[in-house]
Amino acid sequence: MTPRTAIALLALAGMGFAACGSDDPGTTPDPVDGTAAGSGDGGSDGPVTAADLAGMGFASSTVTGYDLVEGSEITMNFLDDRVSVRAGCNIMNGSFEIADGAFTASQLTSTETACEQPLMDQDMRVSEFLSSSPAIALAGSTLTLTGDDATITLDEIEPAALVGTTWTVTGTVTAEAISSVPTDSAASITIADDGSVAVNTSCNGGSGSVEITDTTLVFGPIASTLIGCEPEVAALEASVLAVLQGEVTYEIEGDTLSLRSDEGADAIGLDLTAAP
Repeated sequence: MTPRTAIALLALAGMGFAACGSDDPGTTPDPVDGTAAGSGDGGSDGPVTAADLAGMGFASSTVTGYDLVEGSEITMNFLDDRVSVRAGCNIMNGSFEIADGAFTASQLTSTETACEQPLMDQDMRVSEFLSSSPAIALAGSTLTLTGDDATITLDEIEPAALVGTTWTVTGTVTAEAISSVPTDSAASITIADDGSVAVNTSCNGGSGSVEITDTTLVFGPIASTLIGCEPEVAALEASVLAVLQGEVTYEIEGDTLSLRSDEGADAIGLDLTAAP
């Protein structure tokens, strides 16, 4: 498969967070060690690491320095050294690092769904903020990111349910490398409580059976329609169907689902996000 070229949501001049948010400062992290200053019980005992966040998902509870578009929220889901971010419109994925109490995710790739302009602008603002190395603190189940002009406070969210959720494909995995999906693709899977799975490859639709354990999914044959697809979408379809064969391991972090088959150079898989 030829992966779509990663689209970095880099900062646009003048798109920073304006000082127009709530007067509630929330929990303020120490910019040096990333611990929560003035936090109560459950505060971090030391600098936040990627391992501390692995498997956790968060949704914004307070944003100061910027007014979120009405009805929207910011969500962040962590898997090892990767993060998936939603800011109201598109899904952004990429690697991140934490150094000296600061969080940086500067090369996020994104879906390219066309939304109302305020939500598109919010995507850009959040991407700019996350690439500006805000200080990070984790106090209990509360994550706080503090930049020069804004603070985002997020609370841990319960993992999405495996069954009954429509999971949208946001990345494909080949030999441990994660690639973004084609523009405007809508590949997804939905597992029902009767042991069936509905598959949308963004071109064709299909269904099959699936057996669920605590850590694995075992897919039976997937029967699908045979509509011809554009080459880029056909490649995505092939990647999706290749993973949905036999046994795969799965893991849910917040509203993110990862499917993996084999390991190392032979690894293939999918990263998916729960549809809102």
